[in-house]
Amino acid sequence: MSTFMANKANIERKWYILDAAGKPLGKTAVRAADLLRGKTKPTFTPNADCGDYVIIINAGKAVLTGKKGTQKMYRTHSGWIGGLKETPYRILMQEQPELAMKVAVRGMLPKNTIGKESLKRLHIYADANYEQQAQKPVALDAE
Repeated sequence: MSTFMANKANIERKWYILDAAGKPLGKTAVRAADLLRGKTKPTFTPNADCGDYVIIINAGKAVLTGKKGTQKMYRTHSGWIGGLKETPYRILMQEQPELAMKVAVRGMLPKNTIGKESLKRLHIYADANYEQQAQKPVALDAE
């Protein structure tokens, strides 16, 4: 009996679709990060990129629970003095819901090349229309 180690030659990637409508932003992001990383597979290998493709639709209809809509801030800094820009998540969800979901998923992935490669397999759409119908993605529940 030998231990299975995933590598590029024996990884089988599938397409999954998550509907974020009416569901908390964080729960949808956790489910997407687990699928992108491959943690739901029995052949998960921590040092290999063995995750799947994920499509998130209705990102604009995801909800923030509690007081996160007013208290949680999206911060960017230009690197210059006084270059801090803060946007409440409530406004970010109205203007750029794809960015809010991408930031949430990116924070849950490892901060290395595996995380960067995993993020390339994430497709986020603000409404129910998406371009990857030809891949026949399997619908999953975000919770």
